[in-house]
Amino acid sequence: MTTIIIIGIIGAIISAVTGTIWYGGSTPMGKLHMRYLGFDRLSQAEKEAMITAAKPNMWKTYTAQMTLSLLTSFFIGFVTWYTVLSGGPANAVYFYVVMTWIAFTVPMIGQNLLWGNVESSIVWKKFFSDAVYNLITFLLIAFVATLLV
Repeated sequence: MTTIIIIGIIGAIISAVTGTIWYGGSTPMGKLHMRYLGFDRLSQAEKEAMITAAKPNMWKTYTAQMTLSLLTSFFIGFVTWYTVLSGGPANAVYFYVVMTWIAFTVPMIGQNLLWGNVESSIVWKKFFSDAVYNLITFLLIAFVATLLV
């Protein structure tokens, strides 16, 4: 059980680092995300005002995101631990992670974009950007889990 907790914490950190890099303002995915949020239509003064207004509550946003990432990491850690405990190969977890991504994450991303207020010109780019980000993050967490179990 301790291993699963450690994987969960490390996985949440991996998710935060990966997300910061992936959605950073200098990356194509970050620029797309800023466009999705409507930042491309704001003046520099409006952007700075929004950032200043958001800063005091940013810790709440990061805490919520870390908690959500922790849940995902716990799942990946548990699946890895259980697979190995049951005599299966640790590398089988990659199959489980990809299937979980296909079955749950990809549809949720699609639903959010389908029913959200997204420009039609960027909806597919945003879909693939978010889907690939999640797959990379899940596989990195699975890799760490296989090392620790």
